[in-house]
Amino acid sequence: MENVLVLVRHGESEWNKLNLFTGWRDPDLTETGIEEAHRAGVLLKKEANVFDIAFTSALKRAQHTLDIILDELGQKGLEIVRDQALNERHYGDLCGLNKDDARKKWGEEQVHIWRRSYDVPPPGGESLKDTAARVLPYYESTILPQVLAGKNVLVSAHGNSLRALIMQLDELSTDEILKLNLPTGEPYVYRLNADGSVASKATLSA
Repeated sequence: MENVLVLVRHGESEWNKLNLFTGWRDPDLTETGIEEAHRAGVLLKKEANVFDIAFTSALKRAQHTLDIILDELGQKGLEIVRDQALNERHYGDLCGLNKDDARKKWGEEQVHIWRRSYDVPPPGGESLKDTAARVLPYYESTILPQVLAGKNVLVSAHGNSLRALIMQLDELSTDEILKLNLPTGEPYVYRLNADGSVASKATLSA
């Protein structure tokens, strides 16, 4: 099958496990995250997916996930493009803080607004709208042309950078995207039409 775009959120990171705001900080995968990445690779292999190019962020948890998936697929020599345009949302002053401690410092309601509003950023950080403002131009200029050229493309990135992309692909409203939580290590498989719209979508889970 051609014109396939597969999106995978990285496996559980060390800071996911510790309930910390991560953003652009660079922890690696936990043992669970490594297992999730292997499972994603196995699921994609069952679907007989063969990729032509892969994209990932500048952060090791997404890169490590991608490396494991490609190893499972027997495609370790695949061309990989790494770019910080695909990085996780930057949490600014919240980076490195335990989420419960942040609630104690700023209050439950304020932290909830920062985490779940579309366009209100945390201090020094990005909103989901800000994240989309860097992810979507990169997708349209660099990733989408590969898919429309008939290639199969794999993207290993982050919860919020992928939510920004899925919002456009699935034509979701700002309210709908805020309700979407992407599981770690679960591939989303899109097949695109010639105009970049979605012809079909499937979620692979064990």
